[in-house]
Amino acid sequence: MLTTACVRPLTVLYVTETNRSPEYRLAVGALSGLRQDLFHDAFAYRPLPRRRTDGPIARRLPGRLRDYAAWTPHAAVGVVAMFTVLLAYGGDGVGPAFVLTGFIPAAAVVMTLLRPVGAFWLSLASTPLGVTSGYYGDWPWSPSGFVSHLAVMTVVALRSRPRTAAWMWLLTAGYGVFAEVVLARGISSNTPEMLFVAALVLLVVTVGQVRREAKEEVAAQQTVTAVERDKRTLLEERTTIARELHDVVAHHMSVVAIQAEAAPYRVENPPPELERAFATIRENAVAALTELRRILGVVRAEDYQAPDAPQPVLGDLDSLLANVSEAGLETEKTVTGAVRTLPQGVELSAYRIIQEALSNALRHAPGATAKIEISYVLGGLGLRVVNTAPRGLVKPSPGAGHGITGMRERVTMLAGEMTAQPTQDGGYEVTAFIPVAAAETASEETS
Repeated sequence: MLTTACVRPLTVLYVTETNRSPEYRLAVGALSGLRQDLFHDAFAYRPLPRRRTDGPIARRLPGRLRDYAAWTPHAAVGVVAMFTVLLAYGGDGVGPAFVLTGFIPAAAVVMTLLRPVGAFWLSLASTPLGVTSGYYGDWPWSPSGFVSHLAVMTVVALRSRPRTAAWMWLLTAGYGVFAEVVLARGISSNTPEMLFVAALVLLVVTVGQVRREAKEEVAAQQTVTAVERDKRTLLEERTTIARELHDVVAHHMSVVAIQAEAAPYRVENPPPELERAFATIRENAVAALTELRRILGVVRAEDYQAPDAPQPVLGDLDSLLANVSEAGLETEKTVTGAVRTLPQGVELSAYRIIQEALSNALRHAPGATAKIEISYVLGGLGLRVVNTAPRGLVKPSPGAGHGITGMRERVTMLAGEMTAQPTQDGGYEVTAFIPVAAAETASEETS
């Protein structure tokens, strides 16, 4: 009598890819490569492109001959196809043997120009047909079939990866063995000759391909290295310039701040307007010095730690406008649309654009007034800063255009558009539009 204690539990062995033998994985990988190289889309349309005419020989040819030289591979294939037909012609007229040993192999050669892998299968499939339909001669390849099959494998190898050449050689060897064992006619076989010559030709083609790919890879790597070297040189130069700029500007701004703080004490009973003017100068000098150290300090030393200071946004414009008003620039701000929180990059760029436009008005249009228009629209943010013509006796400061370039770079970085041009009344106008997707605005408001 059996009990449950006498029944052994059923053990199920799951065979996964990890516990397969290396030989099995190698065989599966090889078959996958064969399927991908010679079976998948075997008759796909792949026309042979024209040859490049920038080589050392072709580029020395006249214009018309250079155009003809681009078709040299196509002409060579056509010549081999005609030679195949001539080899098959024996003087007995156009019969079945001539068609099967001449025209079909020649068609396979020509087919390499359009469908290379399909041409290989046509050449391999037409070989037994040619030698079993009234043809008496070399076995299993006729002279025309011998030449055409070598030509087909050569062209296909040139137009494919090196692994494809190995598969074609193995399939050709397999057919040769099959022809000797199954279709033997009791005559000597030319399979060894075919395999030997094919191995030499395909080896030369494969080595040439590998060498060409290696040269292209080396050239590409050298290009990348040169680009990286240029970038590194550019970064080193910019770092050096940034460090020098930091040292020079920081020194002079520190002197300005100290002199502005000490100036009221050098005058007996200074008027309040003069004290406020010097206080404004000192505040701007200290703010500029702090901003400069925060931006350029990272290139001053590798262990520099930038202070955690909030970046300015559009909500800080009132203090900026008050600052420039104390410096002598009257401003008027207009905001249209539904004010909403925008992404940090948009807010910072918009603030910097307005700041730079107002700074340009202070330098280049003393005594002018400026209007700032901020438009919150559905697709983004619109900015417009317009200043009038300069008035008064103060001479405008010349500019190098770096401020406009910086504004353009900020707008371009955000995929926006910007215009900067003089107005008809002698002033200057800066307009910019920064696109903002609704999803970005919603995520910014949620965070």
